[in-house]
Amino acid sequence: MSTVRIGVIGAGTMGADHVNTLHRHVSGAVVTSVADIDVERADSVTAAVPGARATGDPHALIGDPEVDAVVIASHDATHADLTVTAVRAGKPVLCEKPLASTAAECVRVVREERETGRRLISLGFMRRFDPAYRELKDAIAAGACGTPLLSHCVSRGVTSAPGATDELSVTGSAVHEFDTVPWLLNSPIVETSWHAVRVTGAVPGLRDPQVMLLRTADGALTTVEVFLNAGYGYDIRCEVVGERGALALADPARIVADSAGARSLGHPADWRPRFADAYRLELQAWIDAIASGEPSALATAEDGLVASAVAEAVITSMKNGGRSVAVQVPEV
Repeated sequence: MSTVRIGVIGAGTMGADHVNTLHRHVSGAVVTSVADIDVERADSVTAAVPGARATGDPHALIGDPEVDAVVIASHDATHADLTVTAVRAGKPVLCEKPLASTAAECVRVVREERETGRRLISLGFMRRFDPAYRELKDAIAAGACGTPLLSHCVSRGVTSAPGATDELSVTGSAVHEFDTVPWLLNSPIVETSWHAVRVTGAVPGLRDPQVMLLRTADGALTTVEVFLNAGYGYDIRCEVVGERGALALADPARIVADSAGARSLGHPADWRPRFADAYRLELQAWIDAIASGEPSALATAEDGLVASAVAEAVITSMKNGGRSVAVQVPEV
């Protein structure tokens, strides 16, 4: 297969960014179709991609003979059903996180894939491809800080999306850490607890920021801070403290501004500038794997199931006074 024809489901910020990246920065791929319940929005995305068609029917996109593989970037609640449809059609699918709304739904998706005898599902945990995170993982593996004992993860945004809830902070943001931490430390998360400050005036009813405590099977502890309404910019941090030192992501800012008697670094307004390289590298690896028929380094459906199980343990803690909750990954 010389060129992989891609259909993208979802024409919001995430889907539109995938279309742009595939069209402009990924070799061996061509976007042939974009689906969205708002057809006008799909039309506006395809306008920049010669030959691409817009549709309001994601199932028609999956069944289109001119679509070889599918990217799912629609609302979280649609992920499981659309992924299953793609698997049944025998088409590789890259689904944005989460794989499904619940761990039980993830089990259904994993079973559908296993019945095909093929690995068709990849999950969009793109931090595995971020150059800074990959360098951090390599340094940990090389023993640069000794055995990891403690890690700190921080995820801050400018403002939360409309309708944000306490649970959405976990399933929509912290879920990245539920994949990143065991990937970095090479040890699964076995226990969690959830904590939050008082309700603030930023978003009525939303407890923000939140802090989660994770324990991995190797005994290391991780703090995860999620602050959806930090206001000042998009800010991602990660530090790993070991027996002989510490490792941390450096500030990714590319320029320093000197003005009005002060020196400053800027913060991006959202995730796109910070993780542009990660998404490009992830999409390229996915396309290369499809074209070659070889396995890729992308997260699997099973990885999505594990992350959802961790999220459910955190939410159980949330609803039970912050007590520690063991992670239970359902059997498939």
